[in-house]
Amino acid sequence: MYATLRGKFVVWDRLLDDLALGGDESVLDLGCGRGAVLLAAARRLPEGRAHGVDLWRSQDQSGNDPSVTERNAQAEGVADRIELHTADITRLPFENGTFDAVVSSLAIHNISDAARRTTAIEEAVRVLRPGGRLVIADIRNTRQYRADLQRLGLHSITRRGVGARMWWTGPWIPTTVVSGTKPRWPEVPLRAVTTTE
Repeated sequence: MYATLRGKFVVWDRLLDDLALGGDESVLDLGCGRGAVLLAAARRLPEGRAHGVDLWRSQDQSGNDPSVTERNAQAEGVADRIELHTADITRLPFENGTFDAVVSSLAIHNISDAARRTTAIEEAVRVLRPGGRLVIADIRNTRQYRADLQRLGLHSITRRGVGARMWWTGPWIPTTVVSGTKPRWPEVPLRAVTTTE
């Protein structure tokens, strides 16, 4: 594996810094796993909340269990800033416009069906507040993600590689970041969702 353990943290530190969080926002991490990106976001939110969603399947990530993520949050001193949710990213249990930012690292490609990946992107945009930013780092399907963001009316869309810090087994499996900003006034209708506790 060419990606260094530190490399992905450096990349995500830069991506999260680019969000220019003020510290009181609500951030959602799709497919949070053991919490590397979730906890990095939580460190930037002394008055906010970082929410992590995962199905907690070990075939997607070894050692993927919410208790591991909770222990990692305690070790990082941010356990009081995170909330973990067991949910499918194609059916998020949140109201429209709940989050100031939505992030995802190496998770959406685990959905094998292209239509379901599109649904996951639609859900991410749905729960993103107007003016909020969506940032996805992944090793496959990033052209699809960019096309989905364009179709959904996001602006300031970018798609770029992050370099050798997040290569997987070498340069033939690079990580690419796709990001976009949700318009302050939606141009396309988004489906409503009802949540129950």
